[in-house]
Amino acid sequence: MGNEMRSFPKLHPIRLKAPGGAARDVTIETPVILAPMSGVTDLPFRRLVKSMGAGLVVSEMIASWAMIRENAATLRMASVDEGTGPNSVQLAGCDPAAMAEAARIAVAGGADLVDINFGCPVKKVAVGQMAGSALMRDEVQAGRILEATAKAVDVPVTLKMRMGWDRQSLNAPTLARIAQESGIAMVTVHGRTRQQFYEGTADWDFIASVKAAVAIPVIANGDITTEDEAEEALRRSQADGVMIGRGAYGRPWFLAQVARYLATGQKLPAPDLEMRRDVLIGHYRAMRAHYGEQPGLRVARKHIGWYVRGLPGAAEFRAAVNRQDDSAAVEAMIHDIYARAMGETDAPVQAAA
Repeated sequence: MGNEMRSFPKLHPIRLKAPGGAARDVTIETPVILAPMSGVTDLPFRRLVKSMGAGLVVSEMIASWAMIRENAATLRMASVDEGTGPNSVQLAGCDPAAMAEAARIAVAGGADLVDINFGCPVKKVAVGQMAGSALMRDEVQAGRILEATAKAVDVPVTLKMRMGWDRQSLNAPTLARIAQESGIAMVTVHGRTRQQFYEGTADWDFIASVKAAVAIPVIANGDITTEDEAEEALRRSQADGVMIGRGAYGRPWFLAQVARYLATGQKLPAPDLEMRRDVLIGHYRAMRAHYGEQPGLRVARKHIGWYVRGLPGAAEFRAAVNRQDDSAAVEAMIHDIYARAMGETDAPVQAAA
């Protein structure tokens, strides 16, 4: 942006109207939102990111049919912390009635918001189940799902989608209008097509066309890994907020850094090594408590690997952790790698973007 003057704040609170009345309205005071990520945004991670300053956190994508069956694993995925600020449960499916019923179950379980997934590019979902991003190819069915879900609950319902299925069908502005007419309170757009998966770069400029098409809030998503990228995404998309996914890997504090920068223009320093170690240990223990010792260790491995990026010996450490089945031994290994890093330098080690 060169040397042009920057004015702050860049963000303002978003109030989402609920069909159930003002008591169920949701205000996102700082619209810096943790994206739903399968296998990542479980309750321990959402709880941590929210405690560090995220404006909203969204659950992993949950299949509507699994929610209706109410199996233990699905209910655990949908669990939320009530009374700690807004939280959202994301649902995926291709049947309007099933989506409506799953939404009712999510709200009964404490969800302040229900999010509908029209963005998942994974073949099993988008092709095998004709859900996720596949629904961008069927605007009629998409409309039925949006309307049925919005009418089923008394809390705001939101939508997350991509630009379109491919470059020849960039219909996100049209679907955003359908969503608005169906009672959807907010739309998030990942600036890629389904066929791109996560390749290439997110098109923040395209998101501006979605913003121009509707009166409801629009959130920009994709490739936001620094504070400057968050500001640039907002400027180019004209969106009302940002959603951060992979940029939060191993950096649960990153959303707070973005929120501070967009509010004040001030950049918070990355946590020092001691704080990073303590955050990781707390997160690791929370995962073990949530899943059980052995399942928690298995889930934690990827998170541990993300936290230690940039530390001396990180690659060897990750390989050793992935072979270790003793959860107490892994905790000792975490202490050791940080002790060695703190002995080599007093300066903070910046987390990789």
